[in-house]
Amino acid sequence: MRRLLRLVFIVFTVLRYGLDELAMSGFRQRWVRALSWTVTLGRRFDQPRGVRLRLALERLGPIFVKFGQVLSTRRDLLPLDVADELAKLQDRVPPFPAAKAAALVEKAFGRRLTDLFASFEAEPVASASIAQVHFATLKGGREVAVKVLRPGMLDVIEDDLTLLHTLARWVERLSADGKRLKPRQVVAEFDTYLHDELDLVREAANAAQLRRNMQDLKLVMVPEMIWEFCTSTVIVMERMYGVPISQSQRLREAGVDLPKLARDGVTIFFTQVFRDGYFHADMHPGNIQVSTAPGTFGRYVALDFGIIGTLTEWDKEYLAQNFIAFFRRDYKRVAELHVESGWVPPSTRVDALENAIRAVCEPHFDRPLKDISLGQVLMRLFQTSRRFNVEIQPQLVLLQKTLLNIEGLGRQLDPELDLWSTAKPFLERWMNQQVGWQGLVDRMKNEAPRYAQLLPELPRLLHQALRAPDKAATETAALSALLAEQRRNSRLLLGIVWIIVGFVLGAAVSHWALRSMG
Repeated sequence: MRRLLRLVFIVFTVLRYGLDELAMSGFRQRWVRALSWTVTLGRRFDQPRGVRLRLALERLGPIFVKFGQVLSTRRDLLPLDVADELAKLQDRVPPFPAAKAAALVEKAFGRRLTDLFASFEAEPVASASIAQVHFATLKGGREVAVKVLRPGMLDVIEDDLTLLHTLARWVERLSADGKRLKPRQVVAEFDTYLHDELDLVREAANAAQLRRNMQDLKLVMVPEMIWEFCTSTVIVMERMYGVPISQSQRLREAGVDLPKLARDGVTIFFTQVFRDGYFHADMHPGNIQVSTAPGTFGRYVALDFGIIGTLTEWDKEYLAQNFIAFFRRDYKRVAELHVESGWVPPSTRVDALENAIRAVCEPHFDRPLKDISLGQVLMRLFQTSRRFNVEIQPQLVLLQKTLLNIEGLGRQLDPELDLWSTAKPFLERWMNQQVGWQGLVDRMKNEAPRYAQLLPELPRLLHQALRAPDKAATETAALSALLAEQRRNSRLLLGIVWIIVGFVLGAAVSHWALRSMG
């Protein structure tokens, strides 16, 4: 019943804010316009369409807010008025009351707020779909940021995820592309990551790992977690200073080199993905700032680590080979990799798939981002994948989402950025490290402790291996003898038991006979 009410609430919100009218307004067919006029039922809306869309997403809850956050980075796909309104979802979601936040902090630590902090700012500095952040100062004088989970989040998310799971089952059953798109697996992945985001201790652990990984790169800063003040609902971290990356004019006035900043963002992304297999998967502008302090000038400042993507060694190598083949315009190799990985049926003609990929990708090389619509590229690739029955890989959904975020950030910072030429040298260098002599040396170094332990034991292990057949035969014979002995002992024990039973029965009969005679 609760889920049914949630569905009714979603439909009511769509009608209240006129989202049905927005969805149908893009069609030119007369019958669609007639249907739109019928559905609107004479409703009139005073607010602009972008405002209505943002308010509807805020009212519908965190899953819909995150959807709006992703859309806000794609200004090439949206009207500017809509994109500007959706950008407010990144860090300006209406906050919950400051008194409630203070009560949640005191409940999490079991202490009064004045005992925890020298000062605590009641006004939140940022308010997002899952949590909000307050600045504070510890008793020792260290400035920190306190992140507090929104109350009552779990029930709302559970209801929305249940609806998504149901919708995914319908799509899989009714759609011709249902099996290939794997909607149930994709929703399951989203379910996992969203629940992870509700555990702030997990987010703190994600930040600590990312901080270690990025420490030597000197391009990005990650706040240090204050572990004695970290719980599942409240975490305290080092306070970071920076200018939001969306404020390009402020960055220019501060002297930041925006084209270099765009290239650094690509380097950070590919380093996290291919070197570490551990990447920040929620890189919308609300979570990225730029430091203007003298010692760290021009570095990225990463925030909000609730969603982290991971890749296996096989995923990394496969993706790197695809990217390199793509950058070299070796479309035949791209097609072969799709067949080798099982993403397309084995019966697929490689030359046909090669020609289809070439037709999609070739027109976009050697062009700056401002001249490329990644939305159109993805749409054509989707049409091609449907034709060749390419199966969507759920484990790569977060990577695809993050790649769209990176492309959106790059477009804002430097429309002239050539994404392909920027990424190609990095990937080639990474592949050489993995499959070249340097990669072999590095793997030998990593395995050296194991080799050092195994080498002294090698003669004994070899001797045991050579004796294994004789030992096995000996053990088999011994086992057979033992089983035979056990069978003999069992028969003897059974005989003894029958003797005792017979003796007892005989004694009982004799006793009964003597009593009868007496």
